[in-house]
Amino acid sequence: MKLRRVLLVVLLLFGFYLLTQHLWPTGTVAALMQRYVPSMNGSRMEHLSGPLGAFDLNVANAQPAYDAEEQNNIAVYKRVTPSVVNITSTTIAIDFFYGAVPQQGQGSGFILDKQGHILTNNHVIGENYQRVEVQLADKHKYKAQVVTVDKAHDLALLQINAPNLQPVELADSRNLQVGQKVFAIGNPFGLSGTMTRGIISAIRSVRGPNGNAIDNAIQTDAAINPGNSGGPLMNSHGQVIGINTMIASNNGADQSAGIGFAIPINTARAVLDDFSKYGHVRRPSLAITPLEIGPDLADQIGLPADYGVLIQRVLPGGAAERAGLKGGTQRAALGNTPVMLGGDFIVAIDGEEITNVQDISSVMNSHKTGDVVTVTAFRGRRRMDVKVTLGEASNDRQI
Repeated sequence: MKLRRVLLVVLLLFGFYLLTQHLWPTGTVAALMQRYVPSMNGSRMEHLSGPLGAFDLNVANAQPAYDAEEQNNIAVYKRVTPSVVNITSTTIAIDFFYGAVPQQGQGSGFILDKQGHILTNNHVIGENYQRVEVQLADKHKYKAQVVTVDKAHDLALLQINAPNLQPVELADSRNLQVGQKVFAIGNPFGLSGTMTRGIISAIRSVRGPNGNAIDNAIQTDAAINPGNSGGPLMNSHGQVIGINTMIASNNGADQSAGIGFAIPINTARAVLDDFSKYGHVRRPSLAITPLEIGPDLADQIGLPADYGVLIQRVLPGGAAERAGLKGGTQRAALGNTPVMLGGDFIVAIDGEEITNVQDISSVMNSHKTGDVVTVTAFRGRRRMDVKVTLGEASNDRQI
């Protein structure tokens, strides 16, 4: 019994000597403690050593919990990404030697229903497409049929034959507010499944990539780059409020400058409604040839208002002619451009001031063929209100 006690004392003394004289001075014990003992802030020190040297890394013990905003971002992404597609359009160009050269363009789109209908921009598929291909989020590719296009609104409707499709949820794009949070999901520069976030920075009318008017376009600072066109712009609930269409850049660079624009989803819904009912898009029209008037020109030709749209010509059988509006009768020239003066001078429609052709386009986009509007115009110095039943535009440029 006494021998055991003596041996235990000897071992304790030897251990103390080894610890204090050999291990502690070299830092071995400290390293072991740092490696395996958590620090007060929930992290631990890991010691790595090798041919390139030693590293002491401060490593968290566990992934921190996501805050409420991050959780919502993640939820929106997971819910909507399966509904966003990558679109590749192949067109044929003619080279210097008159040879046919295939060219490809890319963009985005989103699934509308389980029947495989997909909405995107018309400029994504291009004018002379030969083949349009859709790649889903699961990387499966399908040949797409172009069902219809609406060049005036820069929209295209495609369809694919694929199983288990997940459609998006569409919101109402009326009453959107500047400052409202938005998300964009698409394929910028071909990088599929990319999400960016921002706010609505303005609601304004702009000219689209092909010169078409986009009324009440949604301006956002969410990063939108080439390849995002045709993809969804969503509210904080992941509901689609617009179709990402174009970017603005002061330096001419083909990349995001913090100003992007989206077509309101209600515009697309109206186009789809027309197509489902009539087989084509019925754009309402006054059926006139317009001339924009500003203060200088109004003063020169003696008009009673500084701004408005002068009717140069009413198209035979069109809405304006049926309502009794008159076109010009006096030939004149603005520079090298021949014009007709003396027609009715439109200054308002349904009480909304008309200062240019884009104002009329905006009114048309908020109505349907067959709607009745009140056109306020001057005939000479006489102001009059005329009821006009809107007709159907016969081409993309008709007002």
